Amino acid sequence: MYTLKIEHSFDSAHFLKDYNGKCSNIHGHRWKVEVEIQSPTLVSMGQLDGMVDDFGTLKENLRKMLDTYDHALIIEKHSLRELTFKCLTEDGFKIISVNFRPTAENFARFFFSKIKEFGYKVKKVTVYETPNNSAAYTED
Repeated sequence: MYTLKIEHSFDSAHFLKDYNGKCSNIHGHRWKVEVEIQSPTLVSMGQLDGMVDDFGTLKENLRKMLDTYDHALIIEKHSLRELTFKCLTEDGFKIISVNFRPTAENFARFFFSKIKEFGYKVKKVTVYETPNNSAAYTED
């Protein structure tokens, strides 16, 4: 089995509603996302001869996907009071609401499914909240 691995980072803030600890406060991370795709064979003709896929195309797809979240406050839908959400958006803050608690574990699964939508056979996605802390998602 052949594996390609790429990574890209973005900066954003989040908080964990109803969490008893520091992460209940809005705080930021440099999120690093590693994507591994796999194939049992290599392309055997044309420009991609001898490759699993084009690194450049894979990196560009990941970058486009992740840049959406760059310099945003990522929140779980309905985790802010309606008035707070309204005031922040009216003041021009970039807020992205997701349908899950914004943890590294949930992001790993979310980004796995998103990169899979590009047609890649995804092996694993790892999301780093800090240089020393990460969560990974694979499908069996």
